[in-house]
Amino acid sequence: MSNPESSPTTMRQRVINYITQLQSDIVSALEGASVPPCQFTRDAWSRPQGGGGVSCTYASSKDDATYEKAGVNISMIHGTLPPPAIKQMSSEHSSLDVNTMTALPFFAGGISLIVHPRNPNVPSAHANYRYFEVMDSTEKDAKVVGWWFGGITDLTPSYLFEEDAMEFHGTLKGICDAYGTALYPKFKQSCDDHFFIPHRKEYRGIGGVRFDDLNDEMNAILGLVDVEARPRTADDIFAFVRALGDAFTTSYMGILNRRKIMPSDERMRRWQLLRRGRYVEFNLVCERGIKFGLAAPGVNVENVLMGMPETARWEYMSDMFEESDSDEGKMMEVLRSTKSWVQDC
Repeated sequence: MSNPESSPTTMRQRVINYITQLQSDIVSALEGASVPPCQFTRDAWSRPQGGGGVSCTYASSKDDATYEKAGVNISMIHGTLPPPAIKQMSSEHSSLDVNTMTALPFFAGGISLIVHPRNPNVPSAHANYRYFEVMDSTEKDAKVVGWWFGGITDLTPSYLFEEDAMEFHGTLKGICDAYGTALYPKFKQSCDDHFFIPHRKEYRGIGGVRFDDLNDEMNAILGLVDVEARPRTADDIFAFVRALGDAFTTSYMGILNRRKIMPSDERMRRWQLLRRGRYVEFNLVCERGIKFGLAAPGVNVENVLMGMPETARWEYMSDMFEESDSDEGKMMEVLRSTKSWVQDC
């Protein structure tokens, strides 16, 4: 395994620098797109067990607000992994030998964002990119014995605009293809599988890409090689993650700016709130990350639940989508099965 500390600046610090700048860029873009103008609240927090983060959030109940709720959070935490956690990870990372390890120092840094617009024509957006590493000791000369990146991004529309879905997925595919043509199909499938709601037999939205445990041990599986067949390093994988993170302002903001000015009515608002209800169901029933976050020691519950919408609706046996030729019915057709939004996927 290549060492992510081989560069002059450690990968840990590079990740911290990147997510700090990315948070600022995305918040500025969201504030700039808001009509009327809005300003996010900044909240720095610390974790008693080690580390902290910054939460940037905004919420409004006004009908003319661009965002009903939005948040862009970063966290940089560290501490010690207990043996059960090491054992759980060892099956995915061959460098972690549970037979010789008792407890290990770790670092986790990442950025997570959610946008729930007020206009039903604008899809909700979600993304999370993270880096994790474990060290062999607490000494200054400790070595990284395990590291990996993870990430996910997706759209959750209430109403379907196929050109938006094609644009969003086309941007993601273009980024993936630059690092290996095997990536987008695998990562799209992983995202589709993740956002399936079993008790509803439907998907939360139109998906995106999702990956986890991404390090240089995954090269052979994912085809992470360039034209010279050079194995990808920590630097290459970090560049891939940065490309996806940077793409948010191009893959989503254009859609937001097009749709936020479209007219809507009470029926559309009702349908939007019903879809937000599905969003809540997925987060509370299916989302493993939320369950893990709520169980973590020293957790800030507000940050874990940041992605929850401010308002949602449930109707007993709702008939809003029974007409297949209605806009709601067309949306449901897409949500009941996966779809290829770009060619060659």
